[in-house]
This record gives sequence, C-alpha cells and structure tokens, in this order.
Amino acid sequence: MMESGAPTCHTCGEPVGLNGNGELFVACHECNFPICKPCFEYELKEGKKNCLRCGVPYDENLLDEVETKPPGNRSTMAGHLNNSQDLGIHARHVSSVSTVDSELNDDSGNPIWKNRVESWKEKKNKKKSTTKTKVEKEAEVPPEQQMEEKPSPDAAEPLSTVISVPKSRLRPYRIVIIMRLIILAFFFHYRITNPVDSAFGLWLTSVICEIWFAFSWVLDQFPKWSPVSRETYIDRLSARYEREGEPSELAAVDFFVSTVDPLKEPPLITANTVLSILALDYPVDKVSCYVSDDGAAMLTFECLVETADFARKWVPFCNKFSIEPRAPEFYFSQKIDYLKDKIQPSFVKERRAMKRDYEEFKVRVNALVAKAQKTPEEGWTMQDGTPWPGNNTRDHPGMIQVFLGRSGACDVEGNELPRLVYVSREKRPGYPHHKKAGAENALVRVSAVLTNAPYILNLDCDHYVNNSKAVREAMCFMMDPQVGRDVCYVQFPQRFDGIDRSDRYANRNIVFFDVNMKGLDGIQGPMYVGTGCVFNRQALYGYGPPSMPKLTKSSSSCSWCGCCSCCCPTKKPSKDPEELYRDAKREDLDAAIFNLKEIENYDDYERSMLISQMSFEKTFGISSVFIESTLMENGGVPESVNPSTLIMEAIHVIGCSYEEKTEWGKEIGWIYGSVTEDILTGFKMHCRGWRSLYCMPLRPAFKGSAPINLSDRLHQVLRWALGSVEIFLSRHCPLWYGFGGGRLKWLQRLAYVNTIVYPFTSLPLVAYCSLPAICLLTGKFIIPTLSNLASVLFLGLFLSIILTSVLELRWSGVSIEDLWRNEQFWVIGGVSAHLFAVFQGFLKMLAGIDTNFTVTAKATDDTEFGELYIIKWTTLLIPPTTLLIVNLVGVVAGFSDALNKGYEAWGPLFGKVFFAFWVILHLYPFLKGLMGRQNRTPTIVVLWSVLLASVFSLVWVRVNPFVNKTDSTNVVQSCISIDC
Repeated sequence: MMESGAPTCHTCGEPVGLNGNGELFVACHECNFPICKPCFEYELKEGKKNCLRCGVPYDENLLDEVETKPPGNRSTMAGHLNNSQDLGIHARHVSSVSTVDSELNDDSGNPIWKNRVESWKEKKNKKKSTTKTKVEKEAEVPPEQQMEEKPSPDAAEPLSTVISVPKSRLRPYRIVIIMRLIILAFFFHYRITNPVDSAFGLWLTSVICEIWFAFSWVLDQFPKWSPVSRETYIDRLSARYEREGEPSELAAVDFFVSTVDPLKEPPLITANTVLSILALDYPVDKVSCYVSDDGAAMLTFECLVETADFARKWVPFCNKFSIEPRAPEFYFSQKIDYLKDKIQPSFVKERRAMKRDYEEFKVRVNALVAKAQKTPEEGWTMQDGTPWPGNNTRDHPGMIQVFLGRSGACDVEGNELPRLVYVSREKRPGYPHHKKAGAENALVRVSAVLTNAPYILNLDCDHYVNNSKAVREAMCFMMDPQVGRDVCYVQFPQRFDGIDRSDRYANRNIVFFDVNMKGLDGIQGPMYVGTGCVFNRQALYGYGPPSMPKLTKSSSSCSWCGCCSCCCPTKKPSKDPEELYRDAKREDLDAAIFNLKEIENYDDYERSMLISQMSFEKTFGISSVFIESTLMENGGVPESVNPSTLIMEAIHVIGCSYEEKTEWGKEIGWIYGSVTEDILTGFKMHCRGWRSLYCMPLRPAFKGSAPINLSDRLHQVLRWALGSVEIFLSRHCPLWYGFGGGRLKWLQRLAYVNTIVYPFTSLPLVAYCSLPAICLLTGKFIIPTLSNLASVLFLGLFLSIILTSVLELRWSGVSIEDLWRNEQFWVIGGVSAHLFAVFQGFLKMLAGIDTNFTVTAKATDDTEFGELYIIKWTTLLIPPTTLLIVNLVGVVAGFSDALNKGYEAWGPLFGKVFFAFWVILHLYPFLKGLMGRQNRTPTIVVLWSVLLASVFSLVWVRVNPFVNKTDSTNVVQSCISIDC
C-alpha cells in the first residue's frame, strides 16, 4: 500500500513514482496533475499530448524522452495492469467487501485483472477484424448505392438556433442602464451631502432604504444584459432520429408527477396531468410516467386505477385526431370551434362519445373523493379485504404498482400504451423525509431501476401538458450533439389557466418568465423553477459536464458574461477544505468512468464491476442495480439484471434508510436544505459547469393552476421567500459557495444572489412605505428644499427609470399592464409575505422553530374566478392593511394641516402627498382583494389595523400641528397686560 500523503496516479491509483533523476515524476508543470509515467506514456501513444486536467501541452523534453524510448519497453495500459506487483493497488477500482465484486477475487483477495485484460484484448482484435471486413464490404458496394445510403442533409443541420435581440433595441437599453447608474451615483452624492437636520432620523432611514433599493436593482438588472431567444426545428429532429421503416432513435423520457394530499390537490387535476402525459406525441415505448404519492393515500391509488382504465380510450382518440390540449378537462372546456381543421367525418360522433366517457370517468372519481372525506376508524381496506398499507401516513412500507406499459393493458385498439407507475416511498418515524425533494429523489432511483431513461421531465400534479410536442422541443436541444453535451436541463416557462383577466396579484409572473429568464439564457442558463423541466439524468447524479471548462491562466472567455476576453490575469481562488473534498469525490467518479472508457470494447456490466463498488455505494447507496444504471449514459436497463427482481430492487431503493450516509440531497439528486429545492438544485448544477437552456414554444408547453385569491397567493409567496432565506443562511449561499471551480459566471451568480436576498428588501420597504405617513403627521420631510441641481437630478432619475422600463418592454414584448402588476405585487409581497419569511427564517436558524410546509390549495370552484373574492384569515394581511390606513390618515391630516396653515404649506405638502399616493397605488390591488366581492373584511384584520393606526394617530395628536408654537413667556405677559 502507498504511504500516507504520497501522490497517486489519477488514472490507475498507483504511486506516481520517480523520474530518471530520482525526483517525483511530474507530467504537467502547470497544474501538477498526478499521473504515473506508464500511464503518461500510454496517453502519448494514444495521441493525447495535452494535460487531462488543464489542457496545457506537456513539456517537450518529456515528449522527446518517450519518442526516443526503445520499442521493446511496452507500456500500454493493459501491460501496466498485468504487472503482478500492481494487483493490490488497483483495488481502488474494485471493492473487496461488496458481494457483487466477490467473483473477481481469488483466494488471496486480489482482483484477477489478467483475465479481464485478456478479454479486452480479444474484443479489441475482434473489433479490428470486424471493422476490416466492414470496410471490404463497403468497397464492394457500387458508388451509386453508397450515395443513396448517405443521410439526408437535414441530419447534419442544427436542431435549434439562437435568436439574439436586435442591436437597435438592445444598444439603447444598455446605454440607458449605464446612464441610470451614473445618475444614481450623483443622486446619492446629493442625498448624503445634504442631510435634513430637522428630521435627521427620517432622512437617514430614507437614504439607507434608497441605497438598498439601488443595490437590489443592480442585482436584478445586470443579469438581463444579454437576453436571447431560441428556435427549435422539430422536423429536422424527426428527419434525423425517426427515419421511415426504422425504429425510432429518439431518447426515452421518464416523467415525474408529484402529489401529497389528494384533498388539497384534487385527484381529477392529477388525473388530467397523467392523461396528458400518456397521450403525448412521442413514441410510446420511450415514455414512462411515475406518480409519487407522498401522502400514501388510497384515494390517489384508486383514482390512478380509474385513470389507467380511461387512458385506454383517451390515448387513441388523441392520436387519431391530433387534438390539443390532451388533458380532457381542459380540452372539453375550451370555448373555441373544435371543428376547425377537422376533416374526418367520424370526429363529431367520436368526440361526443369520448366526452360522455369522460363525464362518467369524472363521476367515478368524484364518488371516490366523496367517499374519502371521512376515514373509517379501522382504516381503509382494499378490494380484496386486506388493509391499505398506507393507513398510517407517517409509518408505512414502500409501495409500487405498474399499471400500463409492455406488461400492462393495451388500448382499445390493441396498441401498446406508455408505462404508468404508482410510487409511494417508505416512511418510518425518526427518519427525515425532506418533503418534495426527498420524493423526487425516490422517483429518480425507482425510474433508474425500472426504465432508466436518459432524460427526466418533472411536473407538479396541477401542470398538464398543453403542447403534445413539448418533449420534442426539448429533445431539439438535448439530442443535438453540438448543443446538448453540456446542458443539464431545459426549462419551460410556466403558464396558467383560470387567472382573472387583469391578473390582479401577478400570478402569471410574466416579467420573470419573459424578461429575466431570457436574460439568464444569454449567460449560463435559466434557473430551475420546480416544474416543466427536462433534466439530463447524469447531471442529477452529480457528474460534471463532458467538456469541463479549462481552468488555465489565460482563458478565452470571461467568467463575467462568457462573451468577452479577459484583459488581465487573476489569481486562482483558494478552495475551502470542504469544497476540495467534494470536488475530489466528483473527480474520482468522473475519472473512474473516463479511464474505463479509454479501454476499448468493454460492456456496461464489466464497467460497473470494475468501478469501485465501495466508492459508489457511499455516493449512491447500496444497490448494485441502481449503481450499474448510473453508468449507462444512454439509459436503458442493464441486460445483466434479472427482470423478475426489478420490482423488489425498486422497493429497496425507496426505503426510508436508503439515503443514510450517502450523497443524496447533498451532492446528487434534488438538494435538501430549503423548501425551494428547485433553486438549490439548479444552482449546484451551474456551479459544476453545466449550462441550462430556455425553451419558449409558440404554443405553451405546460399549463397549471395558480392560487388566485389573496390569502393563498400570499402564502405561496411566503413559502418561496422562506426558501430563499433558508438558502441565504446555509452553506450553499451564492455569496460564498462555488467560487473554487470558477465555473459559475459572475452575472449568473448575481442572479442567484438576487433570488436569495430579495426577501430582505421587505425591511427597508416597510420602513420606506411608512415614511410618507410619518412625514404628513409630523410636518417634516426627508428631502431639503430642492435646488436647481437637485431638481435636475430627480427629474433625470425618474426619466431613466421610465426609459429603462419602456425599452425593456420593447425588446421583451411584455405589456405595460403586466409590468405594472409586477411592480404592485412586489410592494404587496414585500410588506407582507417577505417580511414574515425573514423573521421565520431567522427563528428557524436561531431557535430551531421549523415552519410547516403548506400545500397551496388548487382552484376547484365552478364559478369563473370565484376564488378571487374569497378572503381567508392570515396574519400576512395585517402589515399592508396597516400601511394603507396610516397613509390614508396621513393624507387627510396633511390636507387639514395645509388648510390650517395657509398658502405657504401647499408647496411642501405636494411632495409628501405624492409619496403617500405612491404607496397607496401600489397597495391598491391588495385593498380590492381585502374588500372582496361583497366588501366584507375579517373582523380581526380591521381590529389589528385600527389599533396600529391609532398609535400613529395619537402620535399625530401629540404633535398637534393645528396649534402654532409660541413662547410661553410671551403668552403670560400678554395675559398680564390685559385689564380684566
């Protein structure tokens, strides 16, 4: 065994050894990459003359030594492995404790490498002879026939293209941003150098708030510096991978649908999502749908049974008539001419029959929901009389049921259907479950064992497939050899149904999805938003991209934006020990796979046997089937696996103790540590050097439902903001995490910093929204009397803000109404949900008080926009209500004071009232939601708000602005002079 601390070869694990001068052998003097001399010589003979790590060419002196070495000294990788003295050291790649690897060991415990190497040699010779025969056969084929067999020109064309914003629109936008920065610098110079002595506290508070707002604007603005759009070519994808008369070569996709409580997330909505997946315009043998029931509800299981039965009729109907969307609830509720572009005479008849079948299906599902409203005392029982295993939702075994697919039922026309799998992971007391992130990781392992598609698409239960070609859109990126190699995921924008026409509470998030995400797509890629995302499975396993960025002294691209050359060298940042350890573990896994790929003609089973089983078990858990599946980059179930044992293995990998002492949730899969696991998971991938892409097809790929009433919307925003605070207080904070590798671009980091600091804007925002009322009640103001220069600065600032918004609307295509709704809800959420999230986050960190994960209720009211007017009591309503009342009282007090003082008071009043109306206008949608349809408001909200407003009113009375301040001695003297 090697001594502790001695450098080992990164390729074979042996000691690096010494050179001819008795010194430590160093192949690359640039990064000191550890590689022994035999492996180094093997690399050179294979034509690789650059360092494997940094890409710098090797020293010419070393190259000359190898070239002048006598040919008798054979030093290939195979020969290196054959040396008897090296057998024990190569145990780095083979575990001596795993039962899977026990067949490779002889009596002395050493792996029998010679037999393995000889098999590689034989395969290599066979390949050479096969290749030679193939070339001879091709030579016999006439040239005319060879021309016919050549692929079509479409096969060589790109499957997607980048559409940049025209320079005529982007250049003025950037100029205005720079001008606004300059104006802000002069503005703050004026504000700081001109304090208001009579209201120093108010002035200082306002300046601090304004500086924070400017900082937040910079974080939000600069990631939008280089926005791009993308266009896909589905016809080229079909021409390349779906040739007539040949099996489809499109990649398989595993769909994940997650649900928890069927009483809060109606099963009918989940059923529509599943049906839209099963009816996709994609080869049926390439689609598998996994439904995660994290609540172990028998209602979900029974509804899935009904869904599978109805799918046998629904899927062939969708494929026959090419309808859109393929979720029956939303298809039949469309208020359009459903006969448009339909030419088949039988369509009307079959549509009526299908609508009748769907209504009967709805009745059956509704009956199951009504039955589940009251749980029997003895618990639920299945049809065969056995108790339902999930009666105790916190203590139950893992459950898996395969409904459709090759082993399941076919459709009514006898055709195969996509596979549908019900999954409920095991839960036991005392084991952490990590909520949605844990459920998604369980689905990753189950799907890897059963189908192992190379790509994964996850959807929330209320997000159905609105575009049946959505997966093809994503494959135009993933399966493009020039684009897809370094892509970890393709994110689709979220679109919603059932939102009121004015989008009162900015549920659509148009500004984020149509502006911010396009800007990120021009840097390193959009963020992962939790649903509607197609993943590269290898990226979820914690591996780096195939073409890792080269960390050389002089890089051709800048880490700031990736589009300009660095003008000055920077020092290599130092890594903390914990990050070095994580990087080393990832490099070990990558290196192990890379080195085995260098040995030609191995099969996947041999590769899984040769990689260190112990190392993989510490990373992925104890499952040889799952570990073997992680090594199959192109997906598929290993041929060496016994199909009869797959279900038992799948049950094993969803056990509650499977993730113990592994890297699940830390480095691989969905990352734990925050209720917004989506941001954290995407951030980790970008830190490893992956890039993501944003796909916006003309027909929205997916649509979902959003909480449209005020209370549910605020609770949803509270959960998002709380997750951001949790990330800010964790080790994954973008302010300090991921600097070691240099793979995360700076503008991308700014965007992630913005996602975790925006809740803290609530503190200065609440203070700033309180300032107008305080100024009106006290008669003071935060700005001194304006000079001509100050007036120009304020005017320039307002104009730059307006111009930035106008030019942003021009290149993004977003309407001014959407932008205004976004601004309004930024204030509403900032003074309510974000404020509570900050305090809850710090309570969780300091006092260990954890907040419960609240599932947002999905809209099921039959009345159009019925839930918009529902008001549910929540403490989140108190701060904005108080701010509204206080500012309204302040406006009344200000006008009363001006009327009392006369003409001179109207000038200063204008600035204060304008400030107050700015707050009231931003909170106006909140006021409308608070009043409801019948102008009813919860009594407790009124009581709390009146109480807090009364406090400010008492302060105003104490100030007593209606009485002129006079000297008491003058009053006494005047009284004495009066002759009573």
